[in-house]
Amino acid sequence: MVRSPSPKFADETSAHERPLGALFHEQSVSGVLVYRSGRRRSSNGSGVRSISVNAPILRLNTVCPYYTMFPLAFPFDILRGADPDSLVLDPFCGRGTTTFAARLRGLRTIGVDSNPVAAAVAAAKLVCPSVDSVVHLCREILDDERDPLQIPHGRFWRLCYHPRTLKDVCKLRERLSLQCSSGAEIALRAIVLGILHGPRCVGAPTYLSNQMPRTYATKPQSAIRFWEKNNMAKPPNVDVLDAVSRRAQFALSETPASVGGAVYLGDARRLQELLRGRTRANWIVTSPPYLGLRTYRPDQWLRNWFVGGRADVDYMQDGQLDHHQHGFAEELGRVWASVARVSAPGARLIVRFGSLPSIPVDLKETMRNSFAASRVNWRIERISDAGSAANGKRQSGQFGGTAVAAAREIDVTAVMEA
Repeated sequence: MVRSPSPKFADETSAHERPLGALFHEQSVSGVLVYRSGRRRSSNGSGVRSISVNAPILRLNTVCPYYTMFPLAFPFDILRGADPDSLVLDPFCGRGTTTFAARLRGLRTIGVDSNPVAAAVAAAKLVCPSVDSVVHLCREILDDERDPLQIPHGRFWRLCYHPRTLKDVCKLRERLSLQCSSGAEIALRAIVLGILHGPRCVGAPTYLSNQMPRTYATKPQSAIRFWEKNNMAKPPNVDVLDAVSRRAQFALSETPASVGGAVYLGDARRLQELLRGRTRANWIVTSPPYLGLRTYRPDQWLRNWFVGGRADVDYMQDGQLDHHQHGFAEELGRVWASVARVSAPGARLIVRFGSLPSIPVDLKETMRNSFAASRVNWRIERISDAGSAANGKRQSGQFGGTAVAAAREIDVTAVMEA
């Protein structure tokens, strides 16, 4: 594919309707608006038509890994035929892949997710700050001579982070919990989330932690056993500003044109309340949680801490769908009904759906049951085999020895009839 140039714009400075931080863990039924961007489109009103997979403009999409994503090409190709004035909705937006694909296409977009880490990362897919603004903000926060109010203690924290590194991480956590509304702040938060933990390397450190997977955070006791067994009880002294600067230069050197968009932290079963009834989506491209996978929050416990959560593993299941097969279809039906209430007649809904291999389930039957449970006139046009999660290069394949065999997936296309 041919790489298309993309103009650069100044930093977005749209403010939140409400502050973040603790609200990520005290959200009301109506949810929290995490970020809203203004719309700046080129004179011909078009977005990127085709692009090389290695183009710098795509790097923002990799700012932070997140389990179970579909590849960018999936929503990007689907939205090829969208009208320029279309609004794209993803009620299970995860790390914001559909949001970013819509932005590449120059389309207005809304993402919703019940996981605070996902919402924080997805919000970064709408910003376009300069590298200098992000680095300057990070330096300003770290240069503050005041100590953080809270620094977690215990053997895990001593082995995971060098004391100076942990102090700087806590400075960033507290500052961004109090104020995170500008594009630079949103981007800095996502960059730190992306490098908060990961593998050690030979050269300049990319990640801030002792040896750990980058996609999910090892539970404390397992991490301690690993570090002690492998003579890694001394965490690296990582220069946080240097690591952030290098990551910002990589991720933000080129960004797509801004589009009108918003990301919400909230429940997809209550979209009308969350979006205040003003949305009329034309395209819905999404991937619900894998049936049987309920570990999104505990697997992301360190990142959850950084966005204002507890300093230990949070096993709460608040806001998640029922993962028993019948209950899952019923609750997914509530999502499709909720989507219908904020969509225009003729809206197209494209769903990539899968389950864990340990769950014996007929994927097609489950999806048909979910649409029937919605009691909305969604007409299924097509159900097709999407291959396996490994073939689709979803991040479940990056769990190494902890992962089981990849599940099969299906793609479902439905149209909302009047």
